[in-house]
Parts: sequence; structure tokens; C-alpha cells
Amino acid sequence: MATPHTFSAATTHPANAADALPDQVDAKSLKRIVFASVMGNALEWYDFFLYSTAAALVFGSLFFPKGTDPLLGTLAAFAGFAVGFAARPFGGALFGHIGDRYGRKTALVWTLSIMGGATFMIGFLPTYAQVGLWSPALLLVLRLLQGVAAGGEWGGGVLMISESAPQEKRGFYAAWSQIGVGGGFVLSAAVFFLVQLLPKDAFMSWGWRIPFLLSIMIFGVGVYVRSRLPESAEFAKAEAAGRKARMPVFEVIRKHPKEILMAMGLRVAENGGSYIVLAFSLVYGKFIGISNKVMLAGVIVSMSLELVTMLLWGRLSDRIGRKPVYMIGAAGFVVIAFPFFWLIDTQIPALIWLAFLLGNAVCHGAMIGTQPSLMGELFSTEVRYSGMALGHEIASVFAGGLSPLVATALLAHYHAAWPVALLMIGLSMVTVVSLLFTRETRPSVSGKKRP
Repeated sequence: MATPHTFSAATTHPANAADALPDQVDAKSLKRIVFASVMGNALEWYDFFLYSTAAALVFGSLFFPKGTDPLLGTLAAFAGFAVGFAARPFGGALFGHIGDRYGRKTALVWTLSIMGGATFMIGFLPTYAQVGLWSPALLLVLRLLQGVAAGGEWGGGVLMISESAPQEKRGFYAAWSQIGVGGGFVLSAAVFFLVQLLPKDAFMSWGWRIPFLLSIMIFGVGVYVRSRLPESAEFAKAEAAGRKARMPVFEVIRKHPKEILMAMGLRVAENGGSYIVLAFSLVYGKFIGISNKVMLAGVIVSMSLELVTMLLWGRLSDRIGRKPVYMIGAAGFVVIAFPFFWLIDTQIPALIWLAFLLGNAVCHGAMIGTQPSLMGELFSTEVRYSGMALGHEIASVFAGGLSPLVATALLAHYHAAWPVALLMIGLSMVTVVSLLFTRETRPSVSGKKRP
């Protein structure tokens, strides 16, 4: 496990106060924490994922100059998508510090507030035809704010659950945090699916704004839910014992550079590969003439099934270890990279949906269901939020942030999917190699109790 840390000399709580606190909460309280955390995560990620769907379907033509090739507008929209990811490490550092110093709950209320406000404002933005270059400029500013909020969201959402769960079931309970991530994507895709049932002119003029404007209600519900959560059990115990790093971000970089690199490597296939499956695939389907409704239906069905499979993968990681389960997902992406696009090329809805099921429910599900427990167990309590946020979000810039952009550029140049399949294999191999150098963290395997 993690090596010992140097903590703040100022301790305001006696040691016996920390000893009196439990390492985990009772079953009833844990269920309440899980429910509230999943709800909060789903609402926040609904906001963040709206951009990726809109970037694939409408932003290219509405917010960027039109050229002779429609893919160029989409390429510009995905550049904005990448900008949001570039802001995520800053958000991770900022809210990692807040979360490790002042509590997980405080950080999460702030992330939701920033995300909700930025998403709501996107729904009011004027288009390029109305205000010219101000349109993409304002869109990019709001996307930056989304990125900052998202950078601090994931680690805190995970820790609220995993730091209150029993060690022998942490993989299963930590996977519940990802239900919120997947649920947010399903919700955003479902709302876009419904508004696309409008006449095309109505959808392009005002219908696309509805999913973004709905975020104001989501913001209210989310803040209410999160403000009523108790602090995580492990953080509360560490706080009572005075175990706090003065500058947790610098502390984790100095003491745990290897663990941060491990977390980054684990993220590449999961994040980069998934955005090829979830975001770029919509562009590819449109490119070869497949209805957006067929593609979105595949996304919604496969992600809905993944909400179940990620829990099963997380539970399996409690039994056989984190690394074997994660390897199933990373290596699986290597195996299905070419078949994924072959199935889409058939233009047969059932086979297209099979491609999404393999990519999401099987490969991505194995990684995303295991990731919270595996990454969390690499770090100790006083720097865990910061360590997870940095590893998770720095990698997201180069993986999820760039993969749809690079994939779209490859499609625009080659007018074929095979270079994108090779990109998907390359991303996955980074994670496969990283796994070989990552230690098994499951407590019953490592034989150590998490600090």
C-alpha cells in the first residue's frame, strides 16, 4: 500500500476521537450514501455528456463556420470537446485540494454548481449565423467551465461511496459510483433522442436547446441531494485524527508519482476507447448514411445494460482481483476494434447494436466497473482525492479529449474506419502495458488494510 506521509503538525482532535469512529458506516446509511451519490453523479454527468452528443450531431453546423466538407464543422466542435478535457486536470487539482482538506461533500456541491450553471447557459447561446465568432468563443468558455467541474467530480463521487464501504465488498460498492456516470450518459442520449423526434427545422432551430435548459432543474435536485449527504467514513476518521496534508496535490506528486502514472495508464483505454465508441461512432454512422436514431438507440441500450454489467464486473474484482478484470476490458478493446466498425458497416440495426454492446457492456464495463476501487486503493486517505483526480483527469486530456478529434480527422483524411480501429488498438495497448506494472490492490490479495 501507500508509503507513510508527512502530515500537518496541527492536530485539533485527540487520537481517541478518531479511534471511536468506525471504518465504515452501517448498512442502512451506506445504502443512503450510495443512492444519493449515484443521483448526484448522474445529474452532473448528464450535463457534461450533453456536449459530446451535441458536438457529434449539431454543434458543427450551428456554432462554427461552414465549409465545403461537413466533417470540418464537426471537427471544430470536437476541438471544443477537447478543450473541456484540457481543463479537467486543473479542476482535479483544485477540487482534489478542497476535497482532501475540507471534505468530499464540500467539493462535490461546488462541482455540481459550476457544471449546472455552464450547461444551462449553453442552451441560451446565439449561433454563428447570429453573432459570428462570438458564438464558438462563448461555447468554448462554457465548455472550459464544464471541464473544470468534471475534473473534480469523479474522484469525489467515487470516494463518498468507497470510503464508507466494507473492504471485502469495496469493488462492488465503488462500482455503484459509475452508475451515475453511465446513467448521466444514458439520460443525455435519451433526451437528445426524444428532441430529435421533432421536425428537423424545429430541432435545429430550438429543439437542441431543450436538453441544456433542463439542467436548471437538475442543478436544484442535485445540490439538494448532495447537501444532505454525510461525509465519508474514512475521511471523517482521518480528519478526527488530524491526518491531513497541508498541500495534498504537491504531497501526492512528491510521494506517489508512480501511482499517478499507473492511474493515467489505466485511464487511456477506458476513456479514449469509450469516446470512440460513444461519440465518434455517431459521426461515423452519419458519414456512412445510418440514421442518428439507430445509432443513438444503440448507445442508449448498450449503456443501459452496462449499468448492470459494471456492477457485476466490480463484484468479480472482489473475488478474483482488480487486475484480471481490468485486463479483460483493455484486451477486449484490442480484439473488437476492427469488428466494431465491421458490424456498423453492415447498416443492420441488430448488428450495430451488437457492436455497441460489445464495446460498452463488455469491454468498457469491465474497466469502468473496476476502476474506482483499483485507483482508490493506490493512495492513502489524506491525498486520495488529489491522487485519483490527477491521474484520472490528466490522462483524460490525451485519451478521451483527443480521441474523437483524432478519429474524426482520420476519417476526414482516409474516408475509412480502419485507421480509427488502429487508434483504438493503440490506446488499449497503453493500458494493457500499464496493467503489467500495476500491483494488485484488492485487500485480501495484498494482505494489507487500506490506510
